[in-house]
Amino acid sequence: MATHLQGSLFDQADEVRLGPLRGVRRTELGDGAWLDLLPGWLSGADALFAQLAAEVPWQAERRRMYERVVDVPRLLAFYEAGDMLPHPVLAEARDALSAHYAGELGEPFTTAGLCCYRDGRDSVAWHGDRIGRGRRADTMVAILSVGTPRDLLLRPRRGGGTVRRPLGHGDLIVMGGSCQRTWEHAIPKSRAAGPRISIQFRPHGVR
Repeated sequence: MATHLQGSLFDQADEVRLGPLRGVRRTELGDGAWLDLLPGWLSGADALFAQLAAEVPWQAERRRMYERVVDVPRLLAFYEAGDMLPHPVLAEARDALSAHYAGELGEPFTTAGLCCYRDGRDSVAWHGDRIGRGRRADTMVAILSVGTPRDLLLRPRRGGGTVRRPLGHGDLIVMGGSCQRTWEHAIPKSRAAGPRISIQFRPHGVR
């Protein structure tokens, strides 16, 4: 997959590695939902982006929407529990997140879904990860972002103001508590945006 990434001026590291998770900061959203944010958790994010863009077996999908079939506006890859992830640091990230959130989550993160936003025309509509247990129970979805920053928007399902968090260049966000049931999130289209890859870690049975 051909991409052109404008690299970060603040992350020129060649070594891809994770920092500690002790710097995570939590925001309570209401209705039992919360966000944890850790900017720059991963250093060498541009190098990881380049490898994932080139080596992941990206899939272009089509889905039925209302009465027609449309192209999904991003490329996708999914790794089940037990699959070898496309870079060792992603396995390290999954294990570090499982250890850090063990007390609250009560189970490990097991799967990894990757999305490639090729430019500002790629996006994801408002949704919650409610396929499976996320529809009826509290859970967590952790997202590691590499590439050009894009805004993650969140809004309460019952109506209310929108929360905006720009993510890219190794940033981590974790949506927890009731977030998938009581809130929705989206990546809107953006003019002149460069490529971005997000890696979503989830527990078993959550999509």
